[in-house]
Amino acid sequence: MSAVNITNVTVLDNPASFLTPFQFEISYECLTPLKDDIEWKLIYVGSAEDETYDQLLESVLVGPVNVGNYRFVLQADPPDPSRIREEDIIGVTVLLLTCSYLGQEFLRVGYYVNNDYDDEQLREEPPPKVLIEKVQRNILSDKPRVTKFPINFHPENGGNEEPPAGNHPVENDGNGNEELSASTSQKEEQEP
Repeated sequence: MSAVNITNVTVLDNPASFLTPFQFEISYECLTPLKDDIEWKLIYVGSAEDETYDQLLESVLVGPVNVGNYRFVLQADPPDPSRIREEDIIGVTVLLLTCSYLGQEFLRVGYYVNNDYDDEQLREEPPPKVLIEKVQRNILSDKPRVTKFPINFHPENGGNEEPPAGNHPVENDGNGNEELSASTSQKEEQEP
């Protein structure tokens, strides 16, 4: 059983201009006290063929975390279009929200993102050079891909609390009970 469970992620301000910051409201519960920080990252996949085009948009440390329910807004700047190949700006890509503890990733939420022109005429007759200020992004927030990785949240106990059955990640295609979305602020609030 994981020490941290994501209970909800809501994508805020969606759809939006390509150049608008990302915002995700993240709710999670902590089932056992964690003395070290958990790390949240938001990664924009710039090319399906080459991970060197991936951009880390934000990395936030939260902790130490006590038992309870938490919620915060993660906000991140948009990707730098100059670091994306021109042919990869328009079309579908992926946005990854990850969570790690002690350098071990235990959760990854993937969203498809559709980038296209906000103007019908530009969609039908795209200009030779991308007009980034006219590009709109739409995060397909209703179909997240959730992957959980078993880790040991308390290595100081010497026991291997996670996983019980073979270190294989557990995936959810987004049709289960886990619904997620995203935003970045370094403020965290504990719910009563």
